[in-house]
This record gives sequence, structure tokens and C-alpha cells, in this order.
Amino acid sequence: MAASQQSSARGTWLPYAALLVGVIAVSFAAIFIRLAQDAKAPSLVLAAARLSVATIALTPLVLRRHRAELRAAVWRETAWAVLSGLFLAAHFATWITSLEYTAVVNSVTLVTTSPLWVALLAPLALGERLKRATLLGIALAIGGGILVGVSSAGDPPNRPDPWLGNGLALAGAVAAAFYLMIGRRLRARWSLVTYAWVVYGVAALTLVVIVLATRQQVLGLPAQAYLWMVLMGLVPQLIGHSSFNYALGYLPAAYVSLVVLGEPIGSGLLAIAFLDEWPVPLQLAGSALILVGIAVASREPPVPEQCAAAVSALAESREEIL
Repeated sequence: MAASQQSSARGTWLPYAALLVGVIAVSFAAIFIRLAQDAKAPSLVLAAARLSVATIALTPLVLRRHRAELRAAVWRETAWAVLSGLFLAAHFATWITSLEYTAVVNSVTLVTTSPLWVALLAPLALGERLKRATLLGIALAIGGGILVGVSSAGDPPNRPDPWLGNGLALAGAVAAAFYLMIGRRLRARWSLVTYAWVVYGVAALTLVVIVLATRQQVLGLPAQAYLWMVLMGLVPQLIGHSSFNYALGYLPAAYVSLVVLGEPIGSGLLAIAFLDEWPVPLQLAGSALILVGIAVASREPPVPEQCAAAVSALAESREEIL
């Protein structure tokens, strides 16, 4: 009985711990991308590399532990996974390109407005009912995101076309919303590793085809560019997004996408340290609103049965890693 109670208690915080790890990991994404772009790496190549590295890293585990699950997947679920991968490819292609044209805080904040689109579409697509706390949290966070985006949109440091960059980041947010909602549907049936491998693989293949078709430069780049590419695939993608996918199995899509709004805070701090991009007061005010919105929305607890399932999933993941 005591062991059961302990497992239940641990299950309550597991999805939230995954979200925290995910936010920290993805906060490094914009920094790695900007450093790679400064090393003359094309944005589409960076997007393809990020997802390719993550897919390759997962492949041995999938082939060793999840071949039976892949063979058992029905065509309808596989089709949804392919569609999710296409949305993920669109998300990274537009967002990474946006960092060529606008400031880190602007780009990251606008791309994480996906909760707005999830909130509008999730009730119809997923049948999820949003509680008042979640709606209020989304409103506060979106308001803060607008402040951050507008505050320096006209004059971001060393960026040539902020409005184009902001528009691309917003397009990335819409694509991410569809990716999150499809993930919520599939993660109830597929394991984390299988889902991530299929979706990342589809997105990587899509972007590789685009890179080859548009004849982007892949070889002959500075050595540091390839280093940043590998780090993008391992830290923000493999660790960060896989953590979000894990949480999607137990928490509403709107809530997961809301917590991702913590990424602009982390990216902003890292941009100060690595890129010397300092936020203005209005950006700080917007960041504060985002944090308040996350705190308000976090009052909505997950379903108890989902928490119990998290414990079982953790044990399975531990066996897979070993």
C-alpha cells in the first residue's frame, strides 16, 4: 500500500518535471541557431540537421525495442503521424528562418504563441474543455507575448527585416499548434520513443528534400557550424521536444503549449549572455505577464488516471534506456 501511494505521488509531478526540462532545453535552440547562422549555415540546412540528428540518435533504440509497435501501427495512426511530421517541418523551417531577420526575444516569443491557436482549435479537434484558469492564463501569457514582440519589433539589434522575421515566427506558431494537437491524439496510443522517431523522421526527410531541391550549401561550412547543428539536434530537439511529447500523453495540449511560453524567458537570458542582446523595459513587462499566465494555468491538475499512467511509462522508459 505504501509503495502504491508513493508511486501515485511521484506520478503527479512527472509530467510537470518533463515540461521543466523541456523548457530549459529548448531555450538553447535560438542561441545555437543564431551562432550557426553567424557561421554562414543556411536556415533550412539547420532545420534539416536538427531533426536529422534527433532521428539518428533515436534509431538504435527504436530498432531494438519498438519494431513490434511500428509493425502493429494502423494506417490511420501512421497517417496522422506523417501529418504531424509535416507540420513540425513547417514549424522549424519558418521559425529558424525568422531568426535571420528579427531579434531572439521577438522570434521566440511569437513562435510560442501557439497556445492561442490551440485554444481556438483544441475544443473542436480534441474535444478538450478549457477551464477558466487555463483561459485566463492563456490571455495573460498572450498579452505578455504581444508586449515582448511589439516592444522592439521596429528596431531589433543587427537584424535586417524584423517584420518579415516576426511574420515567419508567427507562421511557425500556427504550425506548432497543429503539431501539438496531433501529438496529443497519438501519444495516448503510441510510446514516446516511437512517436518521436516517426514524427522527427518525417520532418527531417521533408526538410532534406527541400534543401536538396533548393540547392542549399551543406558541405564546406565552418567546423563550428556543424557543432551547433549537432547540439541543436541533441539538446533542444531530442531532450526538449521529447520532454514535451512525454507530457502530452498526460496533460491537455493547451496546457503543454502554454508552458512552452517559458521559452522566451530562458532564451532572452541566454541571448544576453551569448549574443549581448539586452531586453528593453517593455519586453521585461511582457515576460512577467507570461510567467503570471503560466502560474495561473498551472492550477489545473491532470486527471488522476493519467498521473498513474505516468509512473508506468517512466518504468518503461528506464528499461528502454538501459
